[in-house]
Amino acid sequence: MDFLLDPNVAYLILMGGILLALLALATPGTGLLEVGALFCIVLAGYVIYNLYFNWWALLLLLLGVVPFVYALQKPKRETFLILAIILLVAGSVFMFWRPQEGGMVNPVVATITSALMAGFLWLAVRKAVEAAATIPSHSLETLVGTIGEARTRIADEGSVMVAGELWSARSDKVISAGSKIRVVRRDGFVLVVEKSN
Repeated sequence: MDFLLDPNVAYLILMGGILLALLALATPGTGLLEVGALFCIVLAGYVIYNLYFNWWALLLLLLGVVPFVYALQKPKRETFLILAIILLVAGSVFMFWRPQEGGMVNPVVATITSALMAGFLWLAVRKAVEAAATIPSHSLETLVGTIGEARTRIADEGSVMVAGELWSARSDKVISAGSKIRVVRRDGFVLVVEKSN
């Protein structure tokens, strides 16, 4: 495990853990990002415990999460995303920095990794926020009033073709298969229909 104590390897593990953790916050669900983030952060914790590090840089990393989460809450908050990226990059670059010796991480590694992480976070998070805020193009409420066709006999249950999709349907009056129908309302994923003239 001595190779982990190389500041360049430690820096890359730390950045990987931060990136996976932020992506897990932006797109939760699978658990893979969360497990990967936990693994990298545990390794980074081991390295930080065994290497010289700056407490204030660690504080910057932790503070960077606050504007990041705030930027995820609502779209059009790019300023907070930029602030989060700056705090995360600054905290990670100065994590393994000694005042008398300078940086322990190779400046080329730090520059390339920080630029790639900043660019990826900027694109990925903005797209994730835009996707979450997008209104579905096919809202179920727009089906009310739509004309379709009864595919089976409809009474307490049946099937209709409406807007190019097959739906479960019911009606107060019996409607024969092949008749034109109009959607009166929606009850969950069941359409309440009536015969259309």
